[in-house]
Order: sequence, then C-alpha cells, then structure tokens
Amino acid sequence: MLEKQEAQYEKVVLVGLITREQSEEKLTEYMDELEFLAYTAGATVGERFTQRMDKPDSKFFVGSGKLDEITAFVEEYDIDTVIFDDELTPSQLKNIEKVVNKKIIDRTQLILDIFAQRAQTSYARTQVELAQYQYLLPRLTRMWTHLERQRGGIGMRGPGETEIETDRRIIRDRITLLKEKLKGIDKQMATQRKNRGALVRVALVGYTNVGKSTLMNVLSKSEVFAENKLFATLVRKVVIGNLPFLLTDTVGFIRKLPTQLVESFKSTLDEVREADLLVHVVDISHASFEDHVNSVNQILAEIESKEKPTIMVFNKIDNFSYIKQDEDDLSEKKFENYSLEDWKRTWMAKTDYPTLFISATEKDNLEDLRKTVYEEVKEIHMKRFPYNNFLFQYYDEEEENNSEE
Repeated sequence: MLEKQEAQYEKVVLVGLITREQSEEKLTEYMDELEFLAYTAGATVGERFTQRMDKPDSKFFVGSGKLDEITAFVEEYDIDTVIFDDELTPSQLKNIEKVVNKKIIDRTQLILDIFAQRAQTSYARTQVELAQYQYLLPRLTRMWTHLERQRGGIGMRGPGETEIETDRRIIRDRITLLKEKLKGIDKQMATQRKNRGALVRVALVGYTNVGKSTLMNVLSKSEVFAENKLFATLVRKVVIGNLPFLLTDTVGFIRKLPTQLVESFKSTLDEVREADLLVHVVDISHASFEDHVNSVNQILAEIESKEKPTIMVFNKIDNFSYIKQDEDDLSEKKFENYSLEDWKRTWMAKTDYPTLFISATEKDNLEDLRKTVYEEVKEIHMKRFPYNNFLFQYYDEEEENNSEE
C-alpha cells in the first residue's frame, strides 16, 4: 500500500536565487521551507538548483545557462514539475515553460495548491477558488494553453481544470460573485461565533511547524491533527481545573505568504482576531526563530491583534543545542554559540508577556504552562463576569493542597 502511495508522488526540482537582498544562508532556509511545502502538496524533491545573481533575470528568472542545466536534469530523470522559490511574472512563466517543456509553478501557486487540497468547508473552498482566480487572471493565456496540454497535479487543482474556455470577463465576474458570497458567509460565521457563548477564547498562533497541534493535544487531552503539514484550524473546548475555555489551533504562518491568501483567507485569521488570549508558540531550536516571531507579529499587526494579551511559549527545548564558544575566541557570537540561558537573558526577559520554555513532546514544564494559561483566562473571565469567583475555587484549592504536600 505504501509503495503505491509513493508512486503517486510527483517528482519535482526546486529553483532559487542568491541575490543582494537574499543571502546564501537565507536562501538555504527558504529552500528547506519550499521542500517542506512541496512534500505537503504531495511531491518528492529530486534536486535543488541555485544561482548567484544581482537580481532575477527578467526573461527566465535564472540565467539561460542555468536553465539549460535544469532542462537537461529534468529530461534525464523524468521530472514532472519545476518549482521556483519566488513568484514568477506571467512572461517568465511562459518563457521558462517553452524551454523546459514541463509544468512550471512558483511558491505562490504551490501554497495555493496546498490550501486547495486542505479546504474542507464551503467557506474554505470558496476562499481557495477566489485566491486561485486572482492568481490566474494576469496569467490567463499561459495557464489556459498549458492546461490544454497537461492537466492535474500540484498547482493545477481548482478552477483551471474545468474552466479552460473562460475568458477574462467571466473570471472577473466570478471574482466579484465569490467576494459577495464570502461577505455573506462572513456574516453567518460571525453569528456562529457569537453563539458559542461567553467562553473565553484562546488561540494558538505561530510559524508553521512549531508544535502548535502537539501542544493542543496536550492541553485539550485529545488527539487532533498533528501531522507535519500546513493548514489545519481546529477548535476544542478545554477545561483546566474547572475553568472551561475555547482553544483554537490556527493555521501555521509562513513567510512569503501570497497576497491573495492574506486577503482571501480571513476566516482563519478571524479566529485570531476574535480571540481573547493568544498563545504565541515559537520553535526555539530553529536558527531563524526570531525571524519567525517577527513574521507572526507582522501579520498579527495587520489584523489588529498584536496588542492582545499574549503568552510567549518557546517550544522544543529538547531539540535545542549549542556550541560553547572558547573563552579566548573574541569573534562575535553566532546563533549556535548561544545557550538557552543566554537567550533567556536577551529580549525574552524584557517582554511584557508571560514567557515559558517548554517541550510539548517531552512534556517539560507543561504544568507551568497550564497554570499560566489558567491564570490569564481566569483574569479575563473575572473581568467579564466579576461575580463568578466560585468557578475558580476548586482549582485554586487544589493548587494550594499540592504545594503543601
């Protein structure tokens, strides 16, 4: 059975550039992320191609010599798809496709495809369709002739397969219709959220693959979707002590997120926008965790949620490792030279929010997290219902008894 599934995976190669704005180290990180996205979409990566240029070539994105090298590899190893790490212009897509004669997609189209695969509800499917049409409109000629020759696979799900004859006017009309449909569903969902009652809402937020779903499993004591893939939003009722609240595991944030997704996938962000408390989960073992924190904070700021009460949770301390710098080494410390205690003395010590260091998989310091979440939810609940103090009596007495023992 497993061999059959593996046989269905598309074989892809990845292409990225080292430029003045993007160092080799940064490109490696983005390419790792792109490979993760390709795997999520259902592909296996055969090779990575990188090139150093001042800026992307206007005709082929990469140089013509590098494109010939990619073409030769694609033909020799029967590669299905070439994935570029940055968004390609319509003319670049057309020019590259003429040379390589294989399916060409970019990072934006790959992410759109992942959302298309994972969309389960009517709302999510409508959002995916809208984002895909917005992406397709300026690329109409290339996409349509391409789909007549080769259909299906990564990046080809959705409206393109069944609307080959559609012209620009019909697509614009469809975009308008989908936007109106989303407005109507937005109102319905807002009503549904109000009908959830007065429970405090807590949202797990963070970069993709930081362990949010694993953490939700631990806090909610249930098995939710915790696969190492992108795009899953779940809501669970959780009780700590005898204090109930709603816990949401939101979509993993990611850099270079397509504009179409930021604008169209507001249902995912609405859970964050309407949350009373954010639990910002960070993978402290990742070399770029500070970039991840900034990326998440930027999106939170865009949806006016950055000032919400927040708990900073630095996860995966079990994976954290460092190389101690020699005392006579006067060079500047690198990421790998900072110990966990060093990090705790940096900006993390100055945050206005409660800050914890845990391992969700090894269950390290999880009781501290539960207690912190309980205290923050309790404070919000007491402001909302100042006469409901009896709710907290049981858990507080239990904590006192445990400390006495």
